[in-house]
Parts: sequence; C-alpha cells; structure tokens
Amino acid sequence: MNVSIKKLSVRMGANTVLSDLDLDVAAGEFLVLLGPSGCGKSTLLHAIAGLIDVDAGGVEIGGKDVTWADPKDRGIGMVFQSYALYPTMNVERNMSFGLRVAGVPKTEIATRVERASKMLQLDALLSRKPAQLSGGQRQRVAIGRALVREAQVFLFDEPLSNLDAKLRTELRRELKALHRDLGATMIYVTHDQVEAMTLATRVAVMRGGRIQQIGTPGAVYARPANMFVAGFLGSPGINFIEGAAAGAPAVLGVRPEHLALHPAGAGHPEAEVTLVEAMGAHEVVWLDLQGQKLAAIAPSTGAHQMGDRVGVRMALDRAVLFDPVSQERIEGPAGAFQARWR
Repeated sequence: MNVSIKKLSVRMGANTVLSDLDLDVAAGEFLVLLGPSGCGKSTLLHAIAGLIDVDAGGVEIGGKDVTWADPKDRGIGMVFQSYALYPTMNVERNMSFGLRVAGVPKTEIATRVERASKMLQLDALLSRKPAQLSGGQRQRVAIGRALVREAQVFLFDEPLSNLDAKLRTELRRELKALHRDLGATMIYVTHDQVEAMTLATRVAVMRGGRIQQIGTPGAVYARPANMFVAGFLGSPGINFIEGAAAGAPAVLGVRPEHLALHPAGAGHPEAEVTLVEAMGAHEVVWLDLQGQKLAAIAPSTGAHQMGDRVGVRMALDRAVLFDPVSQERIEGPAGAFQARWR
C-alpha cells in the first residue's frame, strides 16, 4: 500500500517543524527517514500515524485521505523506540492485546500470533513476561504486536536505538528478511546511517524539516545533492577540499576510501600522518596535507605510523564538486579541480 504526503506542514508552538513537505512512498518499499536529531523525521512519521495534528497539507494511505483519521483507522502497525510492553502480561498476551480489544475472534488471534511469533523466533517465549526477556527479545515482541495487525504499512520510530551494537546488527538482518517475506510498505526513522544504508530501498535525508535528497542508498552516497548530505553520510566523513574548477571557486568532496596512500617521493602531493585508528581489517589514517586535514582508509597492515610522510593520490573520478556558496553539487568532471595547495 502506498503512502503519499502532500504539502505537509507541522508547527510546534512558534516553531515550524515540517514545511510544505512532499513525499511519495511506493507500495512494498522500505523507506528510511535519515537525519540528525531535531530534523523532523519522527514528527513526519507521527503525522503519518495520526499521533499529531498537521497544520497544512494531507496524508494519503492506499489512495485514501487519512489526514484526520484516528490512528486505529489508518491500517498501520507502529513500533516505537521504547518497547512499551505490559509488564504483567506474557508475550502472547502482549502481542494479542490490541486484537482482543478490537474483538477479533479467538481462533483468528491464535493464528496471527502463531504466525508472527514463528517469523520473529518468539514461539518458545510466548509464556514469558517482559522481565524475563532480553532487550532484543522485547523489541521482537513489540514488532510482533505490530505484525499481528496484518497492516499493509509499518512505521518504525528508531526501534533499535536502545539495543547494543551486536543486537542492532542481528535485528537489522531480521527486519530486512521480514520486509522481504511480508512485502509490506515500511517507513523507518533513524539517525544511524548504517541502519539506513543496510535496510533501505530508498533513503530520504532530512534537515530542518525538509527532505534534502531521496534516492537509493548507493546513489545518495555516491552523488550527494549538497554538502550536508555528503557530510552526513560516511564514517569517517567525506573530505572537503577548497579550490577551483573551470576558473570558479569550488569545493571537492572525496571520501576516505577514495584516497590512496603511496610512499613519499612518488610524485603525489605529500602529507604527514597525524593519527592512525586501527579498525580491524582496515585503518583510518589521518593526514595533514599543507594544513588540510584529510582522512584515508587503508588496509590494516601497520605500514603507517604517526609522523610518516606519505604521497596522497585522489580518485577524482569518484569525487564530487560543490558550489562553496550554495553548497549544492556542481555537475561536471572533478578532474579539472585545482586544490589551493597545488
């Protein structure tokens, strides 16, 4: 089921959180709303869910205008950051509570709970109380509670942010598989770019209540629309280098993995190694190139030490150019770029 947002505006007191926002989510898509805290991504999700009132614009789900419909009438399932489980109820009762309140027949409830619990590997835990579960298991129950509604649209509001790194990785894989198996539309809010890049069919990067860019994870990463998007994605962040292209001021954006390090004296611009961060299979090498701080990713061979001099070669065919004033991407080859240090 598709979701369509038209000219949506939301104000909180004197503050405009969302302004004239348009967004179309295709049926069966996994769209991730990505951005820093306060950018409006959770507000947008809550507006889709009907948890907050909008000041202008509309929300359509499956072609039906639901702008002023109650959350229960929108055909959605929602999973929050906090598990919000009933502590006195076991897993089965937590998952089935909404169905029981809605008067769904007992046999139908049992069928739905069984189906969801098997999908989420909860079938052996149905008699346990939340206090007897790990954080990952509790979040699975919260997801299961949404699944039993058999909605066509699922909304996730930073559901993994309270989990440790290992559990986040495991549940990311499970959510990806869940989307594949259900074929439902999923809209997912996060500030974690790893979640966005691994889960999404498309990513919408937000800032200041507006969508800066929307596209596949690969396209947004490789061809960022502006310097904000370029800088927000990637760890370590993209290198910005001031200079000129075709005679006009420009900023070159080149990602750390697109810098190659060579022995000094090989004819490349030379930099001093200021720090080396071991990351397991690779290392992040921080450089000072005539006052310009750069980060490069290199194999973790131990070849680079603080104080070393190295040659730096940039893969300009992978780099992007930006206008230093508007900060928007400039179309054109980066090969003509001239850095200020040259």
